[in-house]
Amino acid sequence: MRTKVLLAALFAAVCCTQMAAQPFAKENFPEGSYSPVTNVNRNSYPRVLKDASVMFRVNAPEAQKVQIDLCGTKYDMTRDERGTWRVTTKPQVPGFHYYFLLIDGVSVADPASQTFYGCSRWSSAIEIKEDGCADFEVQDVPRGEVRTVYYYSKVDETYRPLMIYTPAGYNESTQQYPVVYIQHGGGEDHRGWMEQGRTAQIMDNLIAAGKAVPMIVVSANSNVQARSGGFGGGYSWQGMQNFRNELIDNVIPFVEKNYRAKPERKYRAMCGLSMGGGQSFYIGLRSPEVFANVGVFSTGMFGGIQGASNFDLEKEVPGMLSDVQGFNKNLDVFFITCGEQDPRISHTRNIVKKMQDAGIQVRFAAYPGDHEWQPWRKSLHQFAQYLFK
Repeated sequence: MRTKVLLAALFAAVCCTQMAAQPFAKENFPEGSYSPVTNVNRNSYPRVLKDASVMFRVNAPEAQKVQIDLCGTKYDMTRDERGTWRVTTKPQVPGFHYYFLLIDGVSVADPASQTFYGCSRWSSAIEIKEDGCADFEVQDVPRGEVRTVYYYSKVDETYRPLMIYTPAGYNESTQQYPVVYIQHGGGEDHRGWMEQGRTAQIMDNLIAAGKAVPMIVVSANSNVQARSGGFGGGYSWQGMQNFRNELIDNVIPFVEKNYRAKPERKYRAMCGLSMGGGQSFYIGLRSPEVFANVGVFSTGMFGGIQGASNFDLEKEVPGMLSDVQGFNKNLDVFFITCGEQDPRISHTRNIVKKMQDAGIQVRFAAYPGDHEWQPWRKSLHQFAQYLFK
């Protein structure tokens, strides 16, 4: 019975909110507000106001309670006599934020929003503009392509997707290109960097401006579990083995066979955010025969998340402190970043200082923002400018 009630509520939630995607009269829009690029209809709600607060408007006349869950904060909406619900949030920081509608206790994606795979489910999102971030937008420059292709995984024993960015001119040229293997965070997949992260826009604009060399960017789904069992994840070297095998034994050979990728370690980079940052740290740094460039963005393994404490650099990457000269020699670029409001920031700063005090050649940057896409876009934007030069 409970299942039937929940399914009925979910059906009602979707039906009641369909009109949220319809345009409202323009004269009803608050002055100076704009419809974010994440909206399905660019002439509708939600609206971003002058102070970066967000106004939501939802038609759900049969609902008893409607809320907006934005970045983990729930806002109660107010119903008028026509069954239209409204609320204005507090001002939001710039960037990309997941949100959900809660209708009579059922959490659903908003049909007024495009959907993105995040938070381990299909999610709504809202994009808050930030000045000075034109490189994250489509510009009038030569543009590359993003393709979804499938390769056979001997780890998962099935075909699995990759999203691959090739730079402008790739199809017409015969040259080989360096490659960045870029990893998503927990609750996301191979689509994250190409869709939420705006990888193609960032790379197109940097390459066109001469700030980055033309390169291929490969985004794999690291949510892999070996059919034969074994370690499935976790912030440890052992926990990385399934994906390490997937990446090195399956993904890289597929890319180098099917794309004009330079096969030398000097022309390979690995980077990622959060969970992907941990993967990049362990796999990238402990595989110097494969990668000469590593970027670690907003990882929690240094601290700031449950279960992370007393991170031992030498234990996790043998030789990192005992043979600093050898460690530095193996890397062309080693780059660590974190958001300034991220709970991981102090732990990240501390571990970077420990590395630098030991003589490790690591670059560090912090950007305004929490554990969210805007700092990660900026991380890729900066990392790409260091690579393959």
